[in-house]
Amino acid sequence: MQLQNLPAIRACRPAWNKGRIVGQKRPLLPKHVWAIRVRLEIAGNHRDLALFNLAIDSKLRGCDLVCLKIAGVFAAGQVKERASIIQSKTKKPSPV
Repeated sequence: MQLQNLPAIRACRPAWNKGRIVGQKRPLLPKHVWAIRVRLEIAGNHRDLALFNLAIDSKLRGCDLVCLKIAGVFAAGQVKERASIIQSKTKKPSPV
């Protein structure tokens, strides 16, 4: 039995990650964290500054931040000074 010659499969375009660093990235240095905070504050971008501070201070992943509800950090007309967030295995943290 003869094997049929198949046409060679080749990419029409280069890979999207060619020449880029893939995998785990190095952690941010404290000076980089403060530089980002200052730039967000100067720009008046309060929402992004709050999310950035919450992510850095709580060490939550991006997917966990997206699942947060307003009730988890805001109650009785004021932003909570402290909030405890339990990270579940389904990647939906529930505020305590």
